Amino acid sequence: MPSDWKEIAAGKRESVLALIPQEWRIPPPPPAEEQRDVTGSFIQQYLDKKEIEITETDAVGIVNKTTTGEWSAEEVAKAFCHRAAIAHQLVNCLHEIFFDSAIESAKALDEYYAKNKKPIGPLHGLPVSLKDQFHVKGVETHMGYVGWIGTFQGKKGTGKEKVYESEMVKELRSLGAVLYVKTSVPHTLMCGETTNNIIEYTWNPKNRNLSCGGSSGGEGALISLRGSPVGFGTDIGGSIRIPAAFNGLYGLRPSSGRLPYEGMANSFDGAPSILSVVGPLATTPGALKLLTKSLISTEPWLHDPLVNEMPWRPDQEETAKELVENKKLTFAVLRTDKICTPHPPVLRAIDETVKALEKAGHKVIEWNPPSHQVLSDICMKCWSYDGGEDARKAFELSGETPMPQIIMDETPMANASEIMATQVWKRDVQKEYMEYWNSTAELTGTGKPVDAVISPLAPFCAARPKKYTYYTYSTWVNVLDYTSVVIPVTNVDKSVDVVDENFKPVNDTDKITQESYDPEIYDGAHVSVQIVGRRLQEEKMLTIAEYVGSTLHA
Repeated sequence: MPSDWKEIAAGKRESVLALIPQEWRIPPPPPAEEQRDVTGSFIQQYLDKKEIEITETDAVGIVNKTTTGEWSAEEVAKAFCHRAAIAHQLVNCLHEIFFDSAIESAKALDEYYAKNKKPIGPLHGLPVSLKDQFHVKGVETHMGYVGWIGTFQGKKGTGKEKVYESEMVKELRSLGAVLYVKTSVPHTLMCGETTNNIIEYTWNPKNRNLSCGGSSGGEGALISLRGSPVGFGTDIGGSIRIPAAFNGLYGLRPSSGRLPYEGMANSFDGAPSILSVVGPLATTPGALKLLTKSLISTEPWLHDPLVNEMPWRPDQEETAKELVENKKLTFAVLRTDKICTPHPPVLRAIDETVKALEKAGHKVIEWNPPSHQVLSDICMKCWSYDGGEDARKAFELSGETPMPQIIMDETPMANASEIMATQVWKRDVQKEYMEYWNSTAELTGTGKPVDAVISPLAPFCAARPKKYTYYTYSTWVNVLDYTSVVIPVTNVDKSVDVVDENFKPVNDTDKITQESYDPEIYDGAHVSVQIVGRRLQEEKMLTIAEYVGSTLHA
């Protein structure tokens, strides 16, 4: 290993760029001051008409064409490889490129279709991007750690990276998906911005003053630029939902045990209490449903011991659709958790969502749950079980310095008794929250509890670099293991979303967070909300999210 970790990081960075064909190279983009938004017409200038048509079709539309032979898998793969290459040059969103093997896979799918006159599966010919936690044979997984370069999760000489694949990768291949890139993450994965010493920083394509989110930030940025129709991230504290929200996408955080996590690389692997889950990000809610339903059809519980044997439940969908049609959905709204006040654009997005649903005939009540401060305290306790030992070991492999956004845990390592006590504490709080949810049956007018909670995903529509101040709007869902879907609502308008001159903070975090809001800097950024349901309500929440999205954007 070279003695200088900076050289290793730079070498890896350049090796990824070298995999982009010369004819796909573009000039460096102008600075954010001149061109903050590189989505839409900006990236389109580098593509031909057919490529634009293909890459701006959602996942459902793509498979409608690839599974009927109207579009070949090869032409779709090439279009997305090209657009992904441009996206990376604009915002630094890729860790790994394997275009050649993707195009070969697509050709094989076309040969199968020509011979059998049918698709190989429901995702036949659909390009799918992957967060750099998935193991793909022949492709490195470094997860932002310089010390993992040229190894298998930090271990040298195993050769596993040449043959090993995560369980979901195998399932996606069996369904006909085409895998072609792995996307950027913050090292440790425990950060709402995507930054590491290899990729440096992944920017928000809609507003390059801002973060794309984390830890599945590369996924959010790539899909925002339509360099992917749908991709997979993971979420232990908001890491699917934060990038989805910051980039104007739909994102599903399923409950643990619904989708397979077996064989993924991870930080703090094996930690109990709050489990990381895998889920999709996409441009439409229909794409989330397509991917989730297709994966469940592979019976992942046969190969992942932590997946529940729970086939897709169409009855849950139908019940939700009936509530929609009969205008009997009931929502609760959490505008603030009284710890950290959301920025003006986020509050406006929540109000617009509430008004749209009320206008459509549904009922919305206020959500006054048990303390979210307690949920935050539990989360921090669970995340610090190992005292940061796993991350320290990973950084020591190369001697690299963590990026400043990465907070290294310095608390003492927990013992078994402390972990057990925290488990009991968490269970008691989950029970308290469950009963509060049940109690809303007295307020809805239907005799049943609310169907979903409308909530901020973060106090800001996107974080400014090094200013991600508060995580509890995302982490409360993880502690309770609820199902949540992010829905894009609007964009920041500096003439409307003005600073609240009468704001009075309740604590230092509240003060610092509100001071980070500048309408000029944020102008144009995506603004989203999350719709939260109870545990293992994926079918119901995807149906409701599709309805809410269509209501907002009719």
